[in-house]
Amino acid sequence: MAPSAAARLSRPPVCPVNERPEIPATDSTAPGGRRRAGGILPSQQIHALIADGTIAADTAVTDAQVQPASLDLRLGSVAHRVRASFLPASSTVMEKVKALGMHSVDLSQGAVLERGCVYIVPLQERVRMPRGLSGAANPKSSTGRLDVFTRLIADHTTEFDRVRAGYEGQLYAEISPRTFSVLVRTGDRLSQLRFRHGNPPTSDAELRALNERMPLVHSDDLGAQKADIDGGVGISIDLMGSGPDALLGYRAKHHADLIDFSKIAHYDPREFWEPITAAGRAHSGVPSLILNPDDFYILASRERVSVPPAYAAELVPYDPLVGEFRVHYAGFFDPGFGYAGVAGQGTKAVLEVRSHDVPFVLEHGQVVGRLAYERLTEEPDRLYGAGIGSSYGRQALTLSKHFRKD
Repeated sequence: MAPSAAARLSRPPVCPVNERPEIPATDSTAPGGRRRAGGILPSQQIHALIADGTIAADTAVTDAQVQPASLDLRLGSVAHRVRASFLPASSTVMEKVKALGMHSVDLSQGAVLERGCVYIVPLQERVRMPRGLSGAANPKSSTGRLDVFTRLIADHTTEFDRVRAGYEGQLYAEISPRTFSVLVRTGDRLSQLRFRHGNPPTSDAELRALNERMPLVHSDDLGAQKADIDGGVGISIDLMGSGPDALLGYRAKHHADLIDFSKIAHYDPREFWEPITAAGRAHSGVPSLILNPDDFYILASRERVSVPPAYAAELVPYDPLVGEFRVHYAGFFDPGFGYAGVAGQGTKAVLEVRSHDVPFVLEHGQVVGRLAYERLTEEPDRLYGAGIGSSYGRQALTLSKHFRKD
C-alpha cells in the first residue's frame, strides 16, 4: 500500500552507465485471450528477472520479497546521515554523500534514524535494466503510515522513485522520518519497486469499460457507484466516521517514543495517536475536519477500492488543484486489493495526509486524489491478501501493523 510527490524532472542527455540491449516490447497474452503490449510485470516475471540476473543482491533475493506486482527492497548495512536531500544528476549517489555527509551508522545490529534528519541507505538489491524496462518505486504501506518519508534514488538520476531503462548499478533509499524516530536494521523492507515494459497508458475509456464489467469503487452509503473517472478514478475522503464512536481518523502525537520497525502488533496506539471522532465536526452542515499545518493524519477513503487481478493501481499523491495538502506517501495498490474474489466488495484506502503552510478544511466526500490503473503484462501467480501475508487485505481505518488493535 502505499500512501511520492517528487517533481518529475527531465531525463539527463547522457547516461554515464553501462546499458544492456533493449528488450523488444513484445505482446503477452492477457486474460480472455487479448494481447497486451507492455505493462507492469507480475510476480512470476519478477522471479524471471531474478533468475536471469537483471535483479541481483549479495544476499539472495527471497520469495517473500516478491509481491503480486512489485519487489520489496531491503536496507543494507549502513545509513549515511546527510545535510540535505539531493538528486545526484551528474554525480553518483556516493559522490554526493561524500560532499554532504555528516556521519554514518551501522544498521547490522539496529540503529535509530532520528525524526527530522535525512539518511541515505544503500539497498541490498542492484539492477541491470535492459533498455525496454524501467522501474517505479514507492514506500510500503507500513512505512507511509509511520510518516517515514522514503524515496528511491540511483546514480546520475534526475528523478526520485524512478529507475530509468538501461540503468545498471546500485539502488539507494533516502529516508527521513517526519513524526516518529524509527529503529531499523539491515534487511528491513521500507520501499518497493515495480517494473514496467514500455509506458502503456490506461485510457479513461478503458477504465469506464472496466468499471462496467467489475465496479472499481463502492461506498458504504451509496453501494456500487458510478466511478468519477477523469485521468484516473477519483478517491474522496470519509469524514462520517465508523463504529460506535464515529471514529474518522487519527492525528499523530508530537514527541512520542521511537518505533522499532521489526516489532509487529507491539505498541499501544494511544501513546502515539490522538483519535478523531466525527462528533461536532461540521462546516455549513457538512462533516468536516480542519487540518493543522504539518500535523500528520491517518484518514480513510469514502470509497471501497477494487483492483482486478490483471491491473495494478497507484494513488497519485498531492494534486495542487484539489487543495494545499498532500495525500498518500505509499501509493501502490497490488492486483487483487479489495477484489471481489479476495476480500469482498472493495477495501478502504487508508490515506496519509498533511496540510502545508495554512490550515485547510476537508469536507466529507471531497476528492483528494486519483487512483491510476495500469495493465499488467499478464495476471500474477499470486494476488494481494492474507494468503501471501498482506497486512491490510480487509482494512477499514487501520494504523500500521506495528500497533496493537485491542
